[in-house]
Amino acid sequence: MKKIGPPTGSRDVLVTVVAPRFDRPEVEIRASTRRTKTGNAHWSGSRIIVQIPARMRGRVRDQFVDDLVERLMSQRPGTLGHDAALQERAVTLAELYNDGVEPASVRWVNNQRQRWASCSPATKEIRVSSRLRQCPDWVIDAVLVHELAHLQEIDHSTAFYAISDRHPRQRECALFLEGYALGLGLRDEDGDESDVEF
Repeated sequence: MKKIGPPTGSRDVLVTVVAPRFDRPEVEIRASTRRTKTGNAHWSGSRIIVQIPARMRGRVRDQFVDDLVERLMSQRPGTLGHDAALQERAVTLAELYNDGVEPASVRWVNNQRQRWASCSPATKEIRVSSRLRQCPDWVIDAVLVHELAHLQEIDHSTAFYAISDRHPRQRECALFLEGYALGLGLRDEDGDESDVEF
């Protein structure tokens, strides 16, 4: 995180730039003394600009910024960032790899702390961690196929993997996600602190 001071001609704004991470682009935070309650975020090229009240500090500020960034990233057109686009992709993948067995709903969630994604076979709901938004589409596809397989086989049995492994890059996805977790600091080089599983 780098503080770069107020923009030209503005004394009431402090600008902080947060370097890009694996799961999101560079974020420029503009803390203004003129703002009292609200905040907003918008794209400026490949960077996200977030405007917040200057009075916000610590965890409250971090959470406020993260929420604005997540909301904006989920709305970016032309990506799997939208819940509707994710749902549509899952239906296509169900037809290709899951014998046409479709989920009732598929959505991005911010509270997946223990897994990359999860499935509730009883309600046919699939939830995908928002940490995967910046991953290549083929990785998201492989994760979706894994969760779709749970609509037919609840546990990780041989029959389950026979369905899940129909996606040709399933093993490659597992390796990618292992490295991705390491890059995000979610596990150390020895594989400890593994809170990122299917």
